[in-house]
Amino acid sequence: MQLSEIYDILFNNKQIVISAEKRNELQQCYDFLEEFKKDKVIYGINTGFGPMAQYRVSDEHLQQLQYNIIRSHSSGAGEPMPIIAVRAALISRYMTFMQCRSGIHPAVVDQIVAFLNKGITPYVPQHGSVGASGDLVQLAHIALTLIGEGQVYYNNQLMPTPQALKQANLQPMPIHGRDGLSIVNGTAMMTGLGLVNLIYAKRIAQWIMRLSVMTNEIAGSYDDFLAPEINSVRRQDGQQQAAAIMRNMAQGSQMLADRQAELYNGNSETLFRRKVQPYYSLRCVPQIMGPILETLSNAERVLINEVNSADDNPIVDPVSRNIYHGGNFHGDYISFEMDKLKIAVAKMTMLAERQMNYLFHDKINGIEYKGKQLPPFVNLGTLGLNYGMQACQFTATSTTAESQTLSNPMYVHSIPNNNDNQDIVSMGTNSALIAKHVVDNAYQVVAIHLMSICQAIDSLGCYADMAEGSRKVFDEVRKIFPAFSADTEKYTDIANVQAYLRENETEA
Repeated sequence: MQLSEIYDILFNNKQIVISAEKRNELQQCYDFLEEFKKDKVIYGINTGFGPMAQYRVSDEHLQQLQYNIIRSHSSGAGEPMPIIAVRAALISRYMTFMQCRSGIHPAVVDQIVAFLNKGITPYVPQHGSVGASGDLVQLAHIALTLIGEGQVYYNNQLMPTPQALKQANLQPMPIHGRDGLSIVNGTAMMTGLGLVNLIYAKRIAQWIMRLSVMTNEIAGSYDDFLAPEINSVRRQDGQQQAAAIMRNMAQGSQMLADRQAELYNGNSETLFRRKVQPYYSLRCVPQIMGPILETLSNAERVLINEVNSADDNPIVDPVSRNIYHGGNFHGDYISFEMDKLKIAVAKMTMLAERQMNYLFHDKINGIEYKGKQLPPFVNLGTLGLNYGMQACQFTATSTTAESQTLSNPMYVHSIPNNNDNQDIVSMGTNSALIAKHVVDNAYQVVAIHLMSICQAIDSLGCYADMAEGSRKVFDEVRKIFPAFSADTEKYTDIANVQAYLRENETEA
């Protein structure tokens, strides 16, 4: 399953259909496990879990053992996971089981698919996972709802699971074999949340490049910072990709200056009206966005690989006719990528904040267009009496600072636990949760930056000379955020523009 397919399920409610061939393969894996386990000691089937694996569990308690791990590990705390992240986790767990290496009964997959297709989402607290042995606590909360217990979101309401199952004409899932352990023992929660983070991080990256073009247009920058000739000689794929995207975004702009025409053709100025080289936050965008694009691309590769992997333990292999014990549930891959992703997003947030500061700071930008100077804080009112976007900068700056602090790595914060059975862990879900916070912060800061850009365009009256894509964004934003000169509260405007950014993509 690729990211586009996951997106369709999450955002377009695409239905999942299990093929007869796959159902047969699931059944064969389950049947092999049922036959193979006779007269053998296999972890989590006839032993306890974790450090309790040294204790054999008697045959009459084997089914209760699977219920016990679900109920005992439903011990999360804190705010609930976002619904979309839990749905993504369900997709991730579904895909793990579709590798047919878990030995689960096909009823498990049927129940997960029914939840996804009917819009039933388990209530899952955010806190509880150390990211090794997978997301035991969060996935236990998911498993709890599959067996008809706990709470779920259904029809926009949080309700007891039995009530939702009755309304959806479903029954609690029966437990077979090692179903309980299989559901809870994997990386699905950190992977699901990571996928949602990735989707929104990729979107904000496109917006950052769009707003960077618009900022350079307003500043009247020379256009050669995007030229293929300068970017191609630095052999970094991401930089060349970013420059190409921005060149396309800037097509048709009359605001960007031609250096050759102005400075290479007998210029006699002694004090140059236009900055010979813009500040780095304007001029170095391809160099800044290049490694970010490469980081997001690698995160997608890792996350999609994880979605299409068997990430539980033990692995049931009907092909080699054996069962293998190891640690595919260990979340280091996801934890490391989420740390890198949040660093990338924090850097984009910093870039947006610095560009916005440049627009606000009339003492350093010197921006003018056809005799009109850009006022401080893009203030369309009376200077001194009115304040424009001045106070909004406080919000953007403080939010950026928070993201900088949150960008410290989680990957290296292992704490041994579980009687030191889990003596080195990934903290992958914590990493994904912090990355989500950083992504959310980015949308707040970029929303304020976009509002400022729109005010600057109106202040200078430069709309007609901007690139077609820039005008399109301006028109769309002005429908939800009209130009203002009088001082009014801005928190609703920020929220509305933030929602616009999250719900829409900009054309590259």
